[in-house]
This record gives sequence, C-alpha cells and structure tokens, in this order.
Amino acid sequence: MTINERLYKLCQDKAAAVTVDTISIGLGYTAVQTSDGGLGLAYTYLENKTGCSVRKNDFNFESKPAILLLEKIRQPDPLEKSMALALVNALNHAEALTLPEDPKNEVLFDHFEIMPGTRVSMVGYFGPLIKTLENKGAVLEIIDEQRGLGAQDTFKAQLSDWTDVLILTSTSLLNDSTDAILKRLGPNARTVLLGPSTPMIAAAFKDLPVHMLAGAVPVKAGEIFQGVRFGMGTPVLLRSCLKKYLTLP
Repeated sequence: MTINERLYKLCQDKAAAVTVDTISIGLGYTAVQTSDGGLGLAYTYLENKTGCSVRKNDFNFESKPAILLLEKIRQPDPLEKSMALALVNALNHAEALTLPEDPKNEVLFDHFEIMPGTRVSMVGYFGPLIKTLENKGAVLEIIDEQRGLGAQDTFKAQLSDWTDVLILTSTSLLNDSTDAILKRLGPNARTVLLGPSTPMIAAAFKDLPVHMLAGAVPVKAGEIFQGVRFGMGTPVLLRSCLKKYLTLP
C-alpha cells in the first residue's frame, strides 16, 4: 500500500464528518480550511502549463463533504493531489498543533547526528539547510528536477550504499516518487520527510524507513490565505506557521 493510500484510509473518517470550507490554489502553495477550523498547506504541483486552465475539471469542492476531495490523494493528477494533501494536513491540524516545535532545525540536526563526513542525500532544494550542513562538514548530494540539479541515475544508485541521511521533500508525495525513493535506501540510512506539505501522521509511515517528520502547521488563517493568493513561498508562509516535528520508531 502506498503512503498516499495509507493517508486516505487514516483520514477518511475525519473527512466524512466535515466539509471543505475554503480552498486557495496559489502559484507556490495551496491552502485548505475545513468546516471545523482545520487548516492545512501543501505545495502547488503544477506540471507543464500549456494554457490558461491548470485544472482538468471545474468541480467545486467548497461546501462539499471533505471525503470527495480526500479521494484525490490517490488519483494521478498532481494538482488535485496538492489540494488533497493540504486537506489531509487540515484534517490533522488539531493533532499536529500538539507536537513539539523545532523552529531552528536544531532537533533535526541533533537527531540525525550530522557531523563532518556525514553523507547526506537531499531530494528537493532546501536552501536554509544547505549552509548549516556545509558548516557541519557534511558531504552533500542534491537532486531537484525543477531546478535541474543532480543526475537522477547516479543519485538513485547512491541511496543504497552511500547515503547516511536522506532529507526528502514532502513534495515527492505529489508526484508519487516517495515510495520508490524509500525502497532504494540502504538498511542503515535514516530519513527525514521535510517541508510544509509534510503530513504529520506517524501511522502513515509505519514500517517504512522514515525516522522523522518535520512540517509546518499554519496558525494564522488570514495571513496564510493572503500569502497563498499573493504567490508567496516557504519563507513568507512560515511566519504564520509553527515548525513542528515528530520522531518515528
């Protein structure tokens, strides 16, 4: 069962009990708020845009049962997955708020014992982390398709026998690459799933080589929706979020 299938099953009861209040699809992120006040973010995954429309249908999910949007988490369309993943995070909002904070990523670096010579594979370009990793003397390999960074074949081959720590963008849930990447990991590699899209739900990653979830839980709905509408990215939206983490067995 894929991670997205797990997320569907874990969230379906909650989704059946609420409706979707508001959806905003921005150029950078998508935000969803549910009728019970839950609020969630996910990266807006846009494939090659060829016209003025980016959605394939005009169905309006607002004021509808949230289960209808949740279904899209297991469908192939990455943009509708973006809305569904934001919904997942909205459905889990109350639980995520109870998790401990790591505003400066200090817990993350301590937990994975990043030190000189630690071999770190990074899927997705996390600019703020790169300088810290370099200062700690880690050996860093980065792949980011949208930025044209890294050679996929070489990077994937290294996961099985080179990587000590994998920093994996939660955006990978939107293009269905998370499961394939995790399957390539060597037995001693440790993984953190990172970014505002991260679903902070431990059960979704049971028996998988994921050792920490590091996400952003929005707390100021007005600022979040304004930032999304204005096409703002992670640095701006994080001002209206709490950086939370969850360690996994």
